[in-house]
Amino acid sequence: MFVSLLEWVVTLGVTTAVLLSDVAVVARRSGEPTMRNCAIALSAYVGLAVCFGIWTGYFHGHQLALQFFAGWLTEYSLSIDNLFVFVIIMTSFNVPKVYQRQALLVGIVIALILRGIFIALGAAAIQRFSWVFYLFGAFLVYTAVRLARGVEHGTSVENAAVRFARNHLNATDNWHGLKLFVNDGSKRSITPMFLVVLALGVADLIFALDSIPAIFGLTREPYLVFAANVFALMGLRQLYFMLANLLQRMVYLSKGLGVILLFIGIKLILQALRENDLPFINGGKHVDVPEVPTLLTLAVIVVIVVVTAAASLYATRAAAND
Repeated sequence: MFVSLLEWVVTLGVTTAVLLSDVAVVARRSGEPTMRNCAIALSAYVGLAVCFGIWTGYFHGHQLALQFFAGWLTEYSLSIDNLFVFVIIMTSFNVPKVYQRQALLVGIVIALILRGIFIALGAAAIQRFSWVFYLFGAFLVYTAVRLARGVEHGTSVENAAVRFARNHLNATDNWHGLKLFVNDGSKRSITPMFLVVLALGVADLIFALDSIPAIFGLTREPYLVFAANVFALMGLRQLYFMLANLLQRMVYLSKGLGVILLFIGIKLILQALRENDLPFINGGKHVDVPEVPTLLTLAVIVVIVVVTAAASLYATRAAAND
């Protein structure tokens, strides 16, 4: 896929402008956003992603467009699971509603930065070492097995980083707005917001480790990998306020993601076998294994997402009616 400098500049410029406008809205407004405003913004973000996919198909071919949509849906599913962890963190730390929007935005920005770093590292590794696909595939299969066994994505708020901060740094239990540090007498102390940001950052790191191997299992084009991740992060702030209660009902979300990651992991291993150059596997020769078509991959992802959502809502319908 040839992507001109102009395409990169326009894509980076537009996506950056959209994200910065979201930041400007957060800084200018106070209080919780209305459902109507959230729905309008979320529809606009989804519409932008769909338009980008259509544009990719028109100028670069339908195969690359399918890769983008498959990657975007997978990344969006992972981002929603990431959002679920954000809800747990906000609840566990009793973050006042007036500060939740800013904290959430910080979490999204950290996620974008970490994914950008991992995209660059992953792309460089893939170009130099084809055997990296074995590692990516094995990691996704391992993650899928953990999710199938009920080990959720980073739902423990008191992770090692937060525990270290609590135990080794002076901390205050009082909120001081968005400040991360305050002078407490003669000592400088960390605030609860510092711990919230730290917990969000660790959660983002965990999800980035899953996210990047998954997207590279669907497309090897750094441009599409970047676009799928950015569009998947757009609108999460609005989605948080729209679906804060509904997210609690997505009881099968992690299991559905486990199936998706397992499918992509196997796809990655098959791809690694087709490009094999490791001497201890088939004498260093390529292995003739089937290739999973992109259209089939997209169909599988869509079906799993729909079934997971429907099954979750059906299983929790009684609790929702109480």
